[in-house]
Amino acid sequence: MKKFFSIIVLISLLVLLALAAIDRYISSQVAGQWFRHMDQLPAQPVALVLGTSKYVGKRLNTYYTFRVEAAAQLYHTNKVRALILSGDNATRYYNEPITMLNDVLRLDVPREHISLDYAGFRTFDSVVRAKQVFGQQAMIIVSQQFHVERALYIANHYGIKAYGYVVDDAPSEFHWRVRLREVLARAKALIDIHILKAKPHFLGEPEEVNIRDNLTESE
Repeated sequence: MKKFFSIIVLISLLVLLALAAIDRYISSQVAGQWFRHMDQLPAQPVALVLGTSKYVGKRLNTYYTFRVEAAAQLYHTNKVRALILSGDNATRYYNEPITMLNDVLRLDVPREHISLDYAGFRTFDSVVRAKQVFGQQAMIIVSQQFHVERALYIANHYGIKAYGYVVDDAPSEFHWRVRLREVLARAKALIDIHILKAKPHFLGEPEEVNIRDNLTESE
């Protein structure tokens, strides 16, 4: 029994070390591609806004709020000229893209420059579909740092010229749980990309993104 227990402990330690190594590896691969200050961001045609639930229980999810507000600000400061709002559309009562759309419209982003990706069931799907369905070769990805880094890694693998705009985290009481889940999600991303050669759940017909014309200096 002692030998068996020792083997279990050793395997567990090796798994933890592997997860930590993958986590650090992905961060290192995208260093320099994300920014916290909007004025440092290179302008791109579109922003890909990664979805999440608006509420956690009855409490407003600040992860969501920060992403939506940042997306509108990117548009109004001409860092991007269109938005792709990508998220889960699991049921008629849970629809991340529509929820984001309603809030972005309240922030005065014109509807004609907003595209909705209803099949962004996971980050992998959102990033790959942005290129293969919505035809975008360059973009700014909007989310929190842990999420942006993974999305950028996926984008790099698919030849997308991507930068990340990192928005604030939610209060610290949530952060450790989200961060732990992210460690597992990064391992899954590597397996999907390099071993399983995964594809999005749905692709479908190409969809056009209506990108606003460049503004003149006077505008």
